Amino acid sequence: MAGIFSMNACEEGFATGGRDGCVRLWDLNFKPITVIDLRETDQGYKGLSVRSVCWRGDHILVGTQDSEIFEIVVHERNKPFLIMQGHCEGELWALAVHPTKPLAMTGSDDRSVRIWSLIDHALIARCNMEEPIRCAAVSTDGIHLALGMKDGSFTVLRVRDMTEVVHIKDRKEAIHELKYSPDGNFLAVGSNDSSVDIYGVVQRYKKIGECIGSLSFITHMDWSSDSKYLQTNDGNGKRLFYRMPSGKEVSSKEELKGVQWASWTCVSGVEVNGIWPKYSDINDINSVDANFIGQVMVTADDYGIVKLFRYPCLRKGAKFKKYLGHSAHVTNVRWSHDHQWVVSIGGADHSVFQWKFVPDRKLKDSLHIAPQESLVDSNSDESDSDQSDVPELDSEIEQETQITYRRQVYKEDLPQLKEQCKEKRKSAASKRRERAPGNSIRLHFVHGYRGYDCRSNLFYTQTGEIVYHVAAVGVVYNRQQNTQRFYLGHDDDILCLAIHPLKDYVATGQVGRDSSIHIWDTETIRPLSVLKGYHQYGVCAVDFSADGKRLASVGIDDNHTIVLWDWKKGEKLSAVRGSKDKIFVVKINPYMPEKLITVGIKHLKFWRRAGGGLIGRKGCIGAMGRTDTMMCAVYGWTEEMAFSGTSTGDVCIWRDVFLIKTVKAHDGPVFSMHALEKGFVTGGKDGVVALWDDTFERCLKTYAIKRAALAPGSKGLLLEDNPSIRAISLGHGHILVGTKNGEILEVDKSGPITLLVQGHMEGEVWGLATHPHLPICATVSDDKTLRIWDLSPSHCMLAVRKLKKGGRCCCFSPDGKALAVGLNDGSFLIVNADTLEDLVSFQHRKDVISEIRFSPGAGKYLAVASCDNFVDIYNVMSSKRVGICKGASSYITHMDWDVRGKLLQVNTGAKEQLFFEAPRGKKQTIPTLEVEKIGWASWTSVLGSCCEGIWPIIGEVTDVTASCLTSDSKVLATGDDFGFVKLFRYPAKGKFGKFKRYVAHSTHVTNVRWTYDDSLLVTVGGADTSLMLWTYEMEGHRDTRQCDSEESDLDSEEDGGYDSDVTRENEINYTIKALSTNIRPMFGIKPHLQQKEPTLDERPPVSRALPQPEKLQTNNVGKKKRPIEDLILELVFGYRGKDCRNNVHYLNDGADVIYHTASIGILYNVATGSQSFYQEHNDDILCLTVNQHPKFTNIVATGQVGDSADMSATAPSIHVWDAMNKQTLSVLRCYHSKGVCSVSFSATGKLLLSVGLDPEHTITIWKWQEGAKIASRAGHNQRIFVAEFRPDSDTQFVSVGVKHVRFWTLAGRALLSKKGLLSSIEDARMQTMLSVAFGANNLTFTGTISGDVCVWKDHVLIRIVAKAHNGPVFTMYTTLRDGLIVTGGKERPSKEGGAVKLWDQELKRCRAFRLETGQMTDCVRSVCRGKGKILVGTRNAEIIEVGEKNAACNILINGHMDGPIWGLATHPSRDFFLSAAEDGTVRLWDIAEKKMLNKVSLGHAARTVCYSPEGDMVAIGMKNGEFIILLVTSLKIWGKKRDRRSAIQDIRFSPDSRYLAVGSSENAVDFYDLTLGPTLNRVSYCKDIPSFVIQMDFSADSCYLQVSTGSYKRQVYEVPSGKQLVDQAVIDRITWATWTSVLGDEVIGIWSRHAEKADVNCACVSHSGINLVTGDDFGMVKLFDFPCPEKFAKHKRFLGHSAHLTNIRFTSGDRYVVSAGGDDCSLFVWKCVHMPH
Repeated sequence: MAGIFSMNACEEGFATGGRDGCVRLWDLNFKPITVIDLRETDQGYKGLSVRSVCWRGDHILVGTQDSEIFEIVVHERNKPFLIMQGHCEGELWALAVHPTKPLAMTGSDDRSVRIWSLIDHALIARCNMEEPIRCAAVSTDGIHLALGMKDGSFTVLRVRDMTEVVHIKDRKEAIHELKYSPDGNFLAVGSNDSSVDIYGVVQRYKKIGECIGSLSFITHMDWSSDSKYLQTNDGNGKRLFYRMPSGKEVSSKEELKGVQWASWTCVSGVEVNGIWPKYSDINDINSVDANFIGQVMVTADDYGIVKLFRYPCLRKGAKFKKYLGHSAHVTNVRWSHDHQWVVSIGGADHSVFQWKFVPDRKLKDSLHIAPQESLVDSNSDESDSDQSDVPELDSEIEQETQITYRRQVYKEDLPQLKEQCKEKRKSAASKRRERAPGNSIRLHFVHGYRGYDCRSNLFYTQTGEIVYHVAAVGVVYNRQQNTQRFYLGHDDDILCLAIHPLKDYVATGQVGRDSSIHIWDTETIRPLSVLKGYHQYGVCAVDFSADGKRLASVGIDDNHTIVLWDWKKGEKLSAVRGSKDKIFVVKINPYMPEKLITVGIKHLKFWRRAGGGLIGRKGCIGAMGRTDTMMCAVYGWTEEMAFSGTSTGDVCIWRDVFLIKTVKAHDGPVFSMHALEKGFVTGGKDGVVALWDDTFERCLKTYAIKRAALAPGSKGLLLEDNPSIRAISLGHGHILVGTKNGEILEVDKSGPITLLVQGHMEGEVWGLATHPHLPICATVSDDKTLRIWDLSPSHCMLAVRKLKKGGRCCCFSPDGKALAVGLNDGSFLIVNADTLEDLVSFQHRKDVISEIRFSPGAGKYLAVASCDNFVDIYNVMSSKRVGICKGASSYITHMDWDVRGKLLQVNTGAKEQLFFEAPRGKKQTIPTLEVEKIGWASWTSVLGSCCEGIWPIIGEVTDVTASCLTSDSKVLATGDDFGFVKLFRYPAKGKFGKFKRYVAHSTHVTNVRWTYDDSLLVTVGGADTSLMLWTYEMEGHRDTRQCDSEESDLDSEEDGGYDSDVTRENEINYTIKALSTNIRPMFGIKPHLQQKEPTLDERPPVSRALPQPEKLQTNNVGKKKRPIEDLILELVFGYRGKDCRNNVHYLNDGADVIYHTASIGILYNVATGSQSFYQEHNDDILCLTVNQHPKFTNIVATGQVGDSADMSATAPSIHVWDAMNKQTLSVLRCYHSKGVCSVSFSATGKLLLSVGLDPEHTITIWKWQEGAKIASRAGHNQRIFVAEFRPDSDTQFVSVGVKHVRFWTLAGRALLSKKGLLSSIEDARMQTMLSVAFGANNLTFTGTISGDVCVWKDHVLIRIVAKAHNGPVFTMYTTLRDGLIVTGGKERPSKEGGAVKLWDQELKRCRAFRLETGQMTDCVRSVCRGKGKILVGTRNAEIIEVGEKNAACNILINGHMDGPIWGLATHPSRDFFLSAAEDGTVRLWDIAEKKMLNKVSLGHAARTVCYSPEGDMVAIGMKNGEFIILLVTSLKIWGKKRDRRSAIQDIRFSPDSRYLAVGSSENAVDFYDLTLGPTLNRVSYCKDIPSFVIQMDFSADSCYLQVSTGSYKRQVYEVPSGKQLVDQAVIDRITWATWTSVLGDEVIGIWSRHAEKADVNCACVSHSGINLVTGDDFGMVKLFDFPCPEKFAKHKRFLGHSAHLTNIRFTSGDRYVVSAGGDDCSLFVWKCVHMPH
């Protein structure tokens, strides 16, 4: 038999092929039809191996290991037709071309030499050699073929019949190169021994010379035309010359001057310098061959690329065309004899490629060839080197390509930076900090439009509004009302904008480390989808497809990555690297959404989507030359036509990828074009808008943008005529134009132009001043303009003046008539504030004037601060400098006068706060306390104790650049380097004050100023050139429109409240079972590792002694003992309520209840009490939810504990399953390390939301049916308890947790969130939130730790329902059918109150229910509402059904509320059992009735419990050392005693009911004689117990007691004397009444290999004496045979418990096994399945 390598199916059956060279055909049932043995056919050979087979009809295709493809026709099966063949295994290095015929010879490591015809493309001859072949050469007459071998020999064959001429071996190492001399007399052979041997061809290849100048292996050789010289290259890159045929080295350059070379295949030499890149010295070029006639050469390199260069090419880094096809190393390349073809061979790909050479002159003729035939270019990509022959770039484009969008720090880095400042945070949180101000600001109007480096970013919306962007703001402008609405979802510069074909949605792309694209609705201003994860640094172009479903985007990373998205789903469809240079525009073909076009610097490409990638083709310009820089592009009226605008003013017209013609359209670059119904519109640098017909034949109309054409209604002034046009859009009878100068104009078709929006041009804006008594402000910028803006509702620019230099500061005089402006060259002007004409100008300084201020009152003095560290003081009236303030050690940043005009406060770049006296400028020192008392005329300082709080925690990486105080001195506004505008209470004393924060600017906010009446805050944004107006809103009389501020980033130091249950839930450390360690503090060597002492009397094999007695008394089982073969889970008593919530639900209209404990999901039938189980989880379940959608009835999701999120088997997982048939529908492997603490289904039931316990408390959304993660994001730095979808939504959800409530939106694949805003309610503070419910109209209710319920509208707190419960509100449930809400909390039962309340839809009225549980406090952890019933799960592990009408309580489920459950005892004859636990109760359970019969509260934690042999008494041992004996019938205490101070670990009645043995942690067993009555006096005790007692068993005759101890030692004592029995022979003969010991040779097999840190805690041998069950720290129940003296015995395992099983017992008759859990406080009842007779 041989390996089967290939199988193929077709209608008739199957074909298989394998190593035996046979193809076998089979019918559809895999019955053989026939066998074709290829080895036996004409073409066959020994060792033929089939690798691929395909069967269709009567033809079969076969591929072999030796690179052949055969076609077999079934009826001529022994004549396979050879379609293709090639070299196989090893590398392919040898290539030679015939000197006169179109033949190529190749030789390979597969030892074959082959001759190929370049005309028929077929193999003509093949011959196998002895050795692998490394090089080949054909003699000049074409008669001999020489082959160099890997072993150092070479062979010469006759080409005609492949017979051998000679075989010579003079070298040890491989021959890598050989060449015949042009005159045919010599053969030069170069080997890896660093030498070249010369052989005489005529003398039958006798060696006649040797060249030995090289120090490394020979790589290339060429002969001179006259056969007198040889040049060689070696592995060191050395080029050497030798005289022929002697082989003497030539050293004089002179001698070589006139030498003509017959061929050029060398890689080093001046002639081929250009094949090497400029700056690297690598040797990855394997082969070169020059075509002297065509003046071109080809090269082959290690990257699989064949390149075509001009020959000679002398300068490094020459231009080339590159051709792909080979996979890795191209080892050799040669021209054919007539230079018509190039042959290249691939080392590892074994391929021989044949390329057709198309000379330049042919190219011109080939343009009219159909594209398929087109020989233009085998997809050649331009060279990587700079194009030297390209015209100068237009200055504007040049400027734009030099803009950098990189930031030192991105906003995304803030959380990490804050993390790094953790210590500072902690110290800050501990101090009482000033509250954030009550007042707030709201963005009102923005002046500015980003035109200087963006294009086509301006559109009309459906409703006729105008959408564009500036800074980090998307603006929707209503031109009728002159108002703006803002999209503020971005946090850094927006660089591009595109509009959906329906004109209602727009996409905007921003700068960022992982930059995002937001798609938002222009009507509602809501985000629909956020796309991120693929673009670094920023997104510079976006475009929607014509159907609106797709979006293309381009990044500004080094490769300008292009991504195609399905934006609604947020999925990336395809991506590809775009270009090295900047790409300006991407456009999706309107007819074929699979195609797109990109244009940019020297770039125009047509792309086609191919799966997850895009295949690009360059535009073919033909002979016309190179790709110009393209600035814009559109598609035309058919899918083939495209148009692009160039940087030189032409419009190129393309059909498919071919340039058809160019039309001159503008003077200078064409920046924008737009396709219309019939025709096109273009705009250029020349400031002209041109309308064209649909073929660009005629220009129908032009509009020049000139001041003269401005209509009277314009909002401002045109800065210059013919501004550069960057964006054009048509609609509503107008042409919308955006200019480089930041203006937006509307051109009427008839000619008049209306100016709508304007802002500063490129350059930073720093100077800002507000007028002393009018709503106007002045700005001055590096764009060399001074502008006056109207801040009243007309919002326009009133005046503008061009300056000779840019400016950084300005200031109005106190009367408002004059305006002082500081310029960047050290001069300053004072101008008339109305006309902006000069009044006076000065220049005393060389450096930038950084701040300028008139003194208050009459404005007598003017202080002028400069960057050369001085402040000059001028007398305004006399126009003289009167003082100089010296003493600053750095440039001046801020200045303020005091009210009297006598004192100047100055800030410097070195963070100094200095004071100078006017007018002389004398430096003053003023104590901090005094500074506060001085009345300042203005406050713009950022230093000093009054504004200590404005500096953020991450002050090292960011600067607060500006501040301004309101006139009532209450609120300080600041601007910083992160683009944040913040409001603080003034004075902001103490570090890290609290604030409100607003994002709209992108990076630096350079200046902020309040208007004279504080009604507006005006801010300027540095590089984003925008001027923003914010309205100031007083606290209280604010409309409830959401304000956009984010509260402070620091969590408030007020604690969120305290409650023991919440703290426990928050601090529980969940570990997986696999990492469990032992629950008992055992020490010593584990039993399976102990060395056994050999016993003296090893019995002889045939013993005459009495037979061994039974190990175990088996009196109460029938004659025939049947072993137990399986355990089936029958009942579970327990419910996880102590640290989990919202985990009890109704199913099937209340007939069933679903809940969980340990790792089991339990479905409980209310009528019968029977249970069924979901057992697929392998670790504890922490959360459970039910799908409410009718399409998914009874679908449940449960999340479990896990380890790290490494996607391994122990990673946390969520299971989605059908509650009725327990089928798993989906398993979601999570990224939440530690575990999943909350799950919630969406309204349609298709999405699942999960929250993790990892440090970030990650929130993840899944499409659970596909198992796909849609979105994931860090939720909060502290514990999130619950996250739930709104019941009517698939995108909105709310999360609550420790001092946390957040309102989330799923946008595509992104999660956006808003913090709950408390501001509108007096003194509301963020508490720890525990639960959430929902109401109509976007109401959300959250339950708090203090018992209040908060009511939120959107994300703003509108009401507090005080003390809805007295204690924490742990759970809330929203009823879908009527909207009523159930809450559950922690309360003491009283007449009025109850722990469960039913509320109306608005949480106004409620009805309370008392739970009659008899507890001191009820703590409700889960509520659910069915028809007329409320289902309640409590902290005490009860599940209770409460009737809504009669308030009657019915307890369905009981369980121990705290564990571990240590004590377990089964009744001697009935199916009852007792359990005793840490919660201080002993409970009696009835297996048949499936319920708890009774419970006794003891007041102390109980540790052990035992029935007397008759079942009439019960003994209970307590943790405090006391033990109690109860009578079963009356539950009265018969006796109690406390002789020990530490826990009683086990307690036992002797089989004859006479003695009670009590084992404790004090390393003792006490004996009590029960016949002496209830006084319980100790009769004796066992001595020398090495450690605490863990289990005890009496012998059947009550004479002995075996004791297992905490040191892994088992000892036997006599009863009642307490003497230790050491005689092993006696011990071996004892028959025990019970066996619960985990120690002893009889049970050594129960200890597993994995018990390094964990133990087997409990064991019990069946009453039949032949089975043994154990429980261990891993939570496993195991079933063994008894006895099991062999180590690591075979067993069955049963999972379900959490970690640490504490006890386990068989019930009477071995009908059931009961196991008790440590961590899960649950009791499992397993039914025993006995083997049949």
